[in-house]
Amino acid sequence: MLYGSARWRHFKEDWWRYLVLIFMAIITFYPFIFMVITSFKDNYQFMHNFFGITFPFHWTNYLDAWKAALSQYMFNSIIVTTVSLFGTLAVASLGAYAFARFDFPGKDFLFMTILALLMVPGILTLIPAYMLVKSLGLLDSRLVLILPYISGQQVFAIFILRSFFASLPEELFEAARIDGASEFYGFFRIALPLTKPTLVSVGVVNVLFTWNDYLWPLVTLSNDKLWTVTIGLVSFQSQYSGLELWGPLFAGYTIVSLPLILLFTFFMRYFIAGLTSGALKV
Repeated sequence: MLYGSARWRHFKEDWWRYLVLIFMAIITFYPFIFMVITSFKDNYQFMHNFFGITFPFHWTNYLDAWKAALSQYMFNSIIVTTVSLFGTLAVASLGAYAFARFDFPGKDFLFMTILALLMVPGILTLIPAYMLVKSLGLLDSRLVLILPYISGQQVFAIFILRSFFASLPEELFEAARIDGASEFYGFFRIALPLTKPTLVSVGVVNVLFTWNDYLWPLVTLSNDKLWTVTIGLVSFQSQYSGLELWGPLFAGYTIVSLPLILLFTFFMRYFIAGLTSGALKV
């Protein structure tokens, strides 16, 4: 009873904070809720009941959206995102471990030079990057997306992972060396297992950037069979909005957003653990 009364007293004192939070939650989640509700409507239901839930649900909207080449766009994005993710984590973890656990001439200067790249807007490197991949003959291939994504995400990933590797106790690695373990053993069997939450945090950010990127695929891909979901969705939108078929259009939006929703659903716990475990300390 005392606990209940104290909680009620706290609620009466801070009711306006709860009201503000509820309002912010509504305006944050309502666009997504509206998208899902609209994805089950036909044109008549959309025009006569714009905001509300209508029956019956038109499940065929999702089938129509999937058949309208969304399946190919999703397949391309999944391949590019997955390969870029593992490539980024593999290269960045090795580089970050070297910066954190080894001493070599110019280490601090080199690390600060890498960090300085965080202040360079990506749009400034668009033309030089395009000329580079063109000279390498990578245009209109998946490698024109995968390789720049891996290299472009290194700065942020090295910054985060290096901070966490540096916070690991040196005694763990000294004990391993006394037992005859090599540096590779210390990296793979000690450092990486302890860094799982941080790796997930870096991985989630990498997936969000790669999946949602629009400009680079638009510039480097002219073959529509290699388009990712961002470019394909624009083509899909122009096709269905011109016909005013709003149900399949919003169904397509929902399908494209599902992988990111599932990603956050299953990895949010690890993502938060990575952010709160000292990964963002300099």
